[in-house]
Amino acid sequence: MALSALALCSRALLRIGAQPVASLDEGTAEAEVAANLYPGTRDALLSAHPWSFATAQAALPRLSAVPRADFAHAFQLPAGFLRALSAGTAGRARGIVYRIQEDRLFTDAESVALTYVFRPDESAFPPFFASALVARLAAEFCIPLTENSSRAEMLFRLAEAELRVARQSDSQQASARVLEGFPLISVRG
Repeated sequence: MALSALALCSRALLRIGAQPVASLDEGTAEAEVAANLYPGTRDALLSAHPWSFATAQAALPRLSAVPRADFAHAFQLPAGFLRALSAGTAGRARGIVYRIQEDRLFTDAESVALTYVFRPDESAFPPFFASALVARLAAEFCIPLTENSSRAEMLFRLAEAELRVARQSDSQQASARVLEGFPLISVRG
């Protein structure tokens, strides 16, 4: 089965002993719970870590409207934006002072290169993230569908363990970061 919102929700439902759904709008209690809890849970998990598969960089388009206070320029955030990681100018995507309000980024810089977490299609989720998401969905679905709080508590602990494993797996997809401009190192001479 191709990875989709429906497939992920059905796996989570199976984990709690519920019937999988054929559609998120089929009218059953399982489908209603899944349809209501899935988007928020997915976005929360995506926002919780700078996942390599959900991180991008973009040059932001400057808006013609000028901010009322504090900053000189406003820029439009990209579609699917969930969380900013850093902002800079071309060639170095960090180092500028900015603030995000509504769907805009405000700064004094003339141009902005933004590194951010976005909402990818479910088919782009690697197995380690899909597994963590299914575990978290099962924990979220448990109380509304089974009314068993002790089971839900156990599922939340399992979901946290899955998330730790997923973060560790994802963190190994890049070389280690080097400390730059650390004052204690520069004092040594």
